[in-house]
Amino acid sequence: MTTRAQIPQQELSPARISTVDITGVTLVADLSGALFWEEQRLLVVSDLHLEKGSSFAARGVLLPPYDTAATLTRLAAVIMRHDPRMVIALGDSFHDRSAHHRLSAPDRGVIAVLQARRDWIWISGNHDPASPSGLGGTVASEVSIGPIIFRHEPTGAAGEIAGHLHPKARVATRGRSMERRCFACDGERAVMPAFGAYAGGLNIRDAAFAKIFGTPGFMAHVLGDRRLHSIASSRCY
Repeated sequence: MTTRAQIPQQELSPARISTVDITGVTLVADLSGALFWEEQRLLVVSDLHLEKGSSFAARGVLLPPYDTAATLTRLAAVIMRHDPRMVIALGDSFHDRSAHHRLSAPDRGVIAVLQARRDWIWISGNHDPASPSGLGGTVASEVSIGPIIFRHEPTGAAGEIAGHLHPKARVATRGRSMERRCFACDGERAVMPAFGAYAGGLNIRDAAFAKIFGTPGFMAHVLGDRRLHSIASSRCY
């Protein structure tokens, strides 16, 4: 049975945690929810879910139509921070099969600027299995670089960095609870948080994560307001 854990304040306020290790490869865990592999100059983001707002609007659920612009603004900021040679978007970059057709001209322009002078790979996701038309970059089902394999849906394989599950962690601190997006990682594999402004999340205590990591001993690297907080998943609820 899952119990509510009171996390001591010192565990939530360590020195800034900025790296995660996957099968011996050290990556910078950016507070935005991106990963940066400095040796390869490779930036990885997952689950942008661009045009989720317009997708919901088409079904009569009205949301402010600003999610794509907000997501691309955050993506531009993290690209400016790290100046990657390559960007990998780990699938579900678009919320549905036709979302790329609904992109506004300004948003298409932003994507083109971000792609300039960079290798850009769109990993196919369950929401966007088809190639986005009229946009730069290449499409792949998965990408392997050294000991690391990048794919959308996690399988639990060693060396895997995946998305799809949108991990979130809930902890208690100072008498109140807080739920934030997080990286889920055990040193052999990682599941990345969703980057999209309107993307939801799945609690890391869900059985889906147990299938990936095998035990509850993995870590949640939680995206705080000013730093990452590393918390054992068993201490979350």
